[in-house]
Amino acid sequence: MDCFLPSPFETRLTPLLRVRARLDTMSIDATQAREDRSACALPPRDYGARTSTIGDRILTGAGTDKTRPTIEGGPAIILVRPQLAVNIGMCARAMANFGLSDLRLVNPREGWPRTGALRKGAYAAAAGAVHLLEQAKLYDSVEAAIADLNMVWATTARERGQGKRVEPPSRAMTETAAGYAAGEKHGVMYGPERTGLDNHDVALADGIITFPVNPAYASLNLAQAVLLTGYEWFRAAHGEAMPFVAPERSTPAQREMVISFFEFIEGHLETNGFFRPAGKRPVMQRNLRNMFHRMQLTQQDVRTLWGAMVRLIEGPRKDVQTRKRIRQPKKKPESDATDTPPASGETN
Repeated sequence: MDCFLPSPFETRLTPLLRVRARLDTMSIDATQAREDRSACALPPRDYGARTSTIGDRILTGAGTDKTRPTIEGGPAIILVRPQLAVNIGMCARAMANFGLSDLRLVNPREGWPRTGALRKGAYAAAAGAVHLLEQAKLYDSVEAAIADLNMVWATTARERGQGKRVEPPSRAMTETAAGYAAGEKHGVMYGPERTGLDNHDVALADGIITFPVNPAYASLNLAQAVLLTGYEWFRAAHGEAMPFVAPERSTPAQREMVISFFEFIEGHLETNGFFRPAGKRPVMQRNLRNMFHRMQLTQQDVRTLWGAMVRLIEGPRKDVQTRKRIRQPKKKPESDATDTPPASGETN
């Protein structure tokens, strides 16, 4: 039998060919995996329409309800040279929380409207307040952004030495609410995230808003500053009525019902030796009753507590009794004798 021995060159080449074949196989596997993932990929996410429904209510997030009338208006929110798209989106969300709808942008660092990933970040951060981003007005200068306003506030955490009056947001927004009701247009300016408003920007304002915060850490996120101002605006303009109230409780229990409950409990406690020593019984009894009195028991409370005590004392029910519905037999309609035909063979 003939034997063919490889040459030295072929001996060195064979391992390289094996590695190359392995790499080709891995490349094919990776391409196939990408195609499989692409086929199973979810559709692109719409950051502006994250909605769900509960009954007939359309919700874009916890606490939102598109079926209710929205509140709009208020002072203009002017973001001067904002740096991050996500912060603009979060400001829009804060504005929507408190019924503010006039968003003005002065020279955003990366332009406006955003595109691509920056747009997705801004719209996601807005969390349903996309309409404010789409309606935002763009200006080249602060002077142009505030040209139509009657009153302008500048927000800053630092004393600027400009002799302007300084107010907390509560007093500033109370004044703004009064001016807005009189037909005036007010606005609040916020500076870039890193540096805040410069002195030239502050000089254009009528007054300064600053927030009473920890003096050792007075830096606020841009959206946090808008949120605090918006909250005070909403309180001043729309009051502090709660959006919902506690559910109605049942009727307060009558004294007779409560005292009967006390006597039931105290009788079983006495039987089981709770009131010891006997000389302290009156004090222990008063303390026990006062605990329940502080709860302002309703009729339903007494019934529930009484039923629970009965089960603790008597143990589980042996025969569970339920109310059976007794069905009444259906009444047959009485036939009219005159309508009954005569029997066969009978004559009228």
